[in-house]
Amino acid sequence: MADISSLFVTRLYRAPLADHGGVDPQELAMSCLSIAEDDEAGQRWCDAHDFPGYTSYASLTDLGWRFPIFADLIATLDRHVAAFAADLAFDLGEGRLEIEDIWINILPEGGSHSGHIHPHSAISGTTYVSMPEGTSAIRFEDPRAGFMMAAPPRRADAPAEQRSFAYIRPAVGDVLLWESWLRHEVPLNTAEEDRISVSFNYAWR
Repeated sequence: MADISSLFVTRLYRAPLADHGGVDPQELAMSCLSIAEDDEAGQRWCDAHDFPGYTSYASLTDLGWRFPIFADLIATLDRHVAAFAADLAFDLGEGRLEIEDIWINILPEGGSHSGHIHPHSAISGTTYVSMPEGTSAIRFEDPRAGFMMAAPPRRADAPAEQRSFAYIRPAVGDVLLWESWLRHEVPLNTAEEDRISVSFNYAWR
């Protein structure tokens, strides 16, 4: 009888933010909207780069210092990342995983974020602040896709772990973590309301 096993498994961490402390999602949503309204530099960057909606990625690099609620959020994320690093069996040596970037994303109806990775980081993730009914999931791509060449497509009934793409629909208050090399994207937001999230990178230092 054949012995078929799985090699090199890609891990995805999903948990309620509140499992390790957490912040009030409604208060965080109000803070994100207020920051977006006041961040003129971020608005100019989004306009200049045809970014649908708003991101603070290119304008505000010190959210944790400026706003206490983001300091609380980072402290909570630190604990989630430590739990994920343990699951990944990371040997950090004398180093540690430290937050490198944290930024706000607000995608209106029709907004999307094309496929990308987060180079120079170890763990990336997102916590979800507002997910209106009908809003888009996050889509992860099989990291082997670039090597498949002449492989046939997968059947529609293929097990989740054997599909080329995984669609994850988080709830408000969830946090997702993945290794930063994993390609992902946010498909078109078809909801009439804004999809609000806070994304972040952790580096090994």
